[in-house]
Amino acid sequence: MKKSDDTKTSEFTLDRIEEKTAVLLDEADEPIDLPASLLPKGITAGEVLVITISSQKAETARREKKAKELLNEILNPRSDDY
Repeated sequence: MKKSDDTKTSEFTLDRIEEKTAVLLDEADEPIDLPASLLPKGITAGEVLVITISSQKAETARREKKAKELLNEILNPRSDDY
């Protein structure tokens, strides 16, 4: 399992697919549910999946700024907007 401050990669085994949910097992055989639509096409039970989760700090900051600007516009409308 690779790990850095903003990225973590883990291996899972596809145990089964139940309706629209994939049940994955981690290295300790703990189950994790995931929407089956996120899996590669044609994958079958027993295959190993590598999942990487990373933080997008720049995108998070951009979205926070946009939300603050929108909130500021709502709470402090300019008089020339009317």
